[in-house]
Amino acid sequence: MRFSFLGVGNMGFPLAMNLVKAGEDVRIYSRRADCAGAFSRAGARVAGTVADLADCDVLCTCLPLPRHVEEAVLGEQGLYAAMSPGAVHLEFSTLDPATARSLAAAAAARGIGYVQATVSKTPEVAARGEAPLFVGGTPDDVKRLMPVLEKIGKPQDLKSVDAACAVKLISNLIGMSNVALVAEGLRIGQLAGMDGRRLLDLLLDTGCASFQMQTRGPWMLEEDFTARFSIDIAAKDLRLGCTMARDWGYTPRLMTQTLEYLRQGHAEGIGDEDVCALFKVTRP
Repeated sequence: MRFSFLGVGNMGFPLAMNLVKAGEDVRIYSRRADCAGAFSRAGARVAGTVADLADCDVLCTCLPLPRHVEEAVLGEQGLYAAMSPGAVHLEFSTLDPATARSLAAAAAARGIGYVQATVSKTPEVAARGEAPLFVGGTPDDVKRLMPVLEKIGKPQDLKSVDAACAVKLISNLIGMSNVALVAEGLRIGQLAGMDGRRLLDLLLDTGCASFQMQTRGPWMLEEDFTARFSIDIAAKDLRLGCTMARDWGYTPRLMTQTLEYLRQGHAEGIGDEDVCALFKVTRP
């Protein structure tokens, strides 16, 4: 199969490179000369324009926002309009279910398949071919792509586009809310006059221990706010997740409060810092 890939950024780069390493026929588009050069040296083809990506069997996208995906594929100038019937859109971005369903319907109207394969964890994990891929789509399209997905990540067939989108959003809703709880807890400990490192060691030996506490707790105390997952990106994902929940008739009260913390971080000018910088937001 001939693969085209749009969105070779932090997460898209390792996924596309894994396709190349697996021996697939891959063409990418990038405005960055260094990125395009890396793929060319690895054996991929480099498209001159986004429109050139339409000539493919599988179009892959991994883009920052839902609107970026929509702008790329929809409309008379979008890629769907130029793709051949029988091609498949393989979508790796973090989307809300409503957007993914809309894309799937628009693709189907053109005779194009649609498979959501939302990617999770970090670029480093993706580069090792170990990133979870939450997969949903029509059974035939998923079956067709599963052998390739198994070469580039750890796919889990969740059967529906809704579920493939929801797992990643739920993960971030819970994970980022946990970051906010850790920040508040460590701040309260400071107000009690405790050494932060000592408090963290004690907490990690109790029932409140978590991945976020173990990973981001030390960064908070060391004031290491280098972005691994930024406040602004987290806010985008939580906004999508909270909207998803409300669309299904549920109001996520705690998670909405976390979103407010993230929005406050953006307003304070720290949106490009890691979510552990929520520790700053908890200052009395």
